[in-house]
Amino acid sequence: MDTTRLKAFCSRFPAAQARRLGEPQNVLMYEVGGKTFAYFKTSEPERWRFSFRVTPERFIELTDVPGIKPARWMGRWRWVKVVDVRRVPEDYLRELVRWSYRDAIGKLSRARRLQLGVE
Repeated sequence: MDTTRLKAFCSRFPAAQARRLGEPQNVLMYEVGGKTFAYFKTSEPERWRFSFRVTPERFIELTDVPGIKPARWMGRWRWVKVVDVRRVPEDYLRELVRWSYRDAIGKLSRARRLQLGVE
């Protein structure tokens, strides 16, 4: 899966919104109800590196894979960074991003989930 298709995939989740942050962050964030579930770096030298949150088990598994490492600053909360999304099998990447989206929804209050229509 390339970055264009991955951006479209992230945008299709119910109530998901894309938000671009400029200098100094330089990221394209995907959020649901104000909770981030994935983001791309938009500046060099990390342009289009993709990050998302994973389970503790997946964090250990994925950070042993070449080209996947703990996300800078976010690694302590089990966020990983994929250097080149084209190297990760598409179905597996979709599964990981779906989990991150559901995890973000789980952090919202029940009232907020109902308001967004994601319950």
